[in-house]
Amino acid sequence: MAAMQSAVQTAISENKGWFYFLGILLIVLGTAAIALPFVTTIAAKIFLGWLFLIGGIIQIVHAFSTRAWSEFFLDLSIGVLYVVAGGWLAFFPLTGIVTLTLLLALMFIIEGVLEAVIAFRMRPHAGWVWMLLSGIVAIAVGVLLIAKLPSSAAWAIGLLVGINLIMSGFAYLFLPTAAGAKGIVRQS
Repeated sequence: MAAMQSAVQTAISENKGWFYFLGILLIVLGTAAIALPFVTTIAAKIFLGWLFLIGGIIQIVHAFSTRAWSEFFLDLSIGVLYVVAGGWLAFFPLTGIVTLTLLLALMFIIEGVLEAVIAFRMRPHAGWVWMLLSGIVAIAVGVLLIAKLPSSAAWAIGLLVGINLIMSGFAYLFLPTAAGAKGIVRQS
């Protein structure tokens, strides 16, 4: 156990510049998202649409390249569904914000649970509390999004994405600081 703690501490210390960079970048992006919540909402919707659109096109190409497969029509149907959904999200950015808000809320809840798991797995190491706090905030953001639907969908996505990015940024920013402080205390 002590060897594993030492290895994690060493890995964090050796890569602290990357932890600081990621933390600061997430804080800056989160601040921009909070400053422009409606723009962030629309940008997230368009980005998600393009992901579905590209995925759907690839699925259709896959269906036609494996025509002999017995599930050709189902494979093709899934691709068409992705293309239609992606096109709707990407090219009609002012529609479907409530649906996107619900999907984002679920993503935040899952992210929060995963960050909490990471925190508890890191628990004996310095900085685990910051990761746990980030996870709790992500879960709270997801629950808040679901609770306020549909009235706040236009601004809530951008605001809550910003809060989540800032919390994750602080978690990554403070992790090497806490690990370094713990390492100094142990060496004394």
